Amino acid sequence: MLCAVYRSQKKADTYLYVTKRDDFSRVPEPLMASFGQPIFVLMCNLDKRDKLGSADLQKVRADLTEHGFYLQLPPPPENMLDELKARNKRSDSND
Repeated sequence: MLCAVYRSQKKADTYLYVTKRDDFSRVPEPLMASFGQPIFVLMCNLDKRDKLGSADLQKVRADLTEHGFYLQLPPPPENMLDELKARNKRSDSND
């Protein structure tokens, strides 16, 4: 399965996979508007891959087949406050 990968001009670390290069006809208009002008990154043969960066390869294939596109979002930012609380709990329990 071939797909084309584009990065977003507006959203950092956000990628859009489509089944045909420059064919965004199956991508909802509101998504395209928030994604911005797609910047071509590469063509990819998913059948020759065991993994796909941070994206779930099976999910990418399924979404491309069912919806005609896959949107890869960046991981959520770390919650520094939760991390500090967890660290403090661990140090309190060691006392």
